[in-house]
Amino acid sequence: MLERGKLVRQLDRLVEGMVALRHDGAFHEPNLDGTPGDYISFDGWEWPQGVGLYGLVRYWEFTGADHHRALVEAWYERQLARKLPSANVNTTAPMLALSILWARTRDERWRGPLDDWAALVMKDLPRTEEQGFQHIVSDSINPGELWDDTLFMVVLFLANYGRTAGRPELVEEAVRQFLLHVHYLTDTDTGLWFHGWTFEGRHNFARARWARGNAWVTAGLLDFIELGGIEGGVKDFLLGCLRSQARALLLYQHESGGWHTLIDDPTSYLETSATAGFGYGLLKGARLGVLGEDAREAGLKALDFVLKNIDDRGTVQNVSYGTRMGHDLQFYRDIPIQPTGYGQALAILLLAEAVRHTGEIQLEAAQ
Repeated sequence: MLERGKLVRQLDRLVEGMVALRHDGAFHEPNLDGTPGDYISFDGWEWPQGVGLYGLVRYWEFTGADHHRALVEAWYERQLARKLPSANVNTTAPMLALSILWARTRDERWRGPLDDWAALVMKDLPRTEEQGFQHIVSDSINPGELWDDTLFMVVLFLANYGRTAGRPELVEEAVRQFLLHVHYLTDTDTGLWFHGWTFEGRHNFARARWARGNAWVTAGLLDFIELGGIEGGVKDFLLGCLRSQARALLLYQHESGGWHTLIDDPTSYLETSATAGFGYGLLKGARLGVLGEDAREAGLKALDFVLKNIDDRGTVQNVSYGTRMGHDLQFYRDIPIQPTGYGQALAILLLAEAVRHTGEIQLEAAQ
């Protein structure tokens, strides 16, 4: 039996573990302009930090704790006092948490940066055929490519800021982008998602049913509907996509509660960040009544797996490092393991959702 209080204490340790992350030099990701990229330390401005901040700000919404708000605000004060990096898909990720912070506080410090960045996304991000957001990132241009990561890194921000700022054109663009990505990235044979699509050759690369890419969808789809206030036929369509994906996920869940980094390949390693994202989306879907009891049970098994992969310092282990587009499946099997902000954030989202379900949860996890 895992008590509510123990879950909350573990959540606080996850926050401490995220803030303590430091780039140790093991990975070097030079940006296109030759400057070094930092995809690990909490104090960098990139997509891992952006996802980490999203987990943190959603946890603050859950707790209402002043120290969580202060931590988020201090991060943005430091970063906005510096020269921000150029806008691309991945550097947009920190704007999602900022848009939620602004929506809750209406602090005018944040309005200008949000408006400026939204304009950059709408006017300056390169587009593919059919006007999809090309997955240009700090170290790669990726012409003509759509990646499932884009939905979490850009589209959630547009949806939330558009709704809360009274800018329907941003929400409309977010909806169009989500539907376009569904069209080209869904594997109709399984209901899972492929990592990417290219209009240059018109194919899905390795046709990889990559776990964390799928987890961006499982974790982000219900949040997209919520943040964007999506209703009507679009909402119904997206919920159908989630149900199809969830049916497949339940078929491939390992007996430990985790999922392999290639969902349908048991020779690939079990990976914690994807498992956390799946668990979050499945539990949230069950709570909202859009998924069934089998999804709730799978989410609790995922929770058990994730808890067993959090060390005494609150650091989530067995997280695969940032993953470029693979042209063969072996590429995904070979991605190294590295604690990251997104691993911390997805675990935070999962544990916070678990707390919402019950005060006490039956699990196998050691006390």
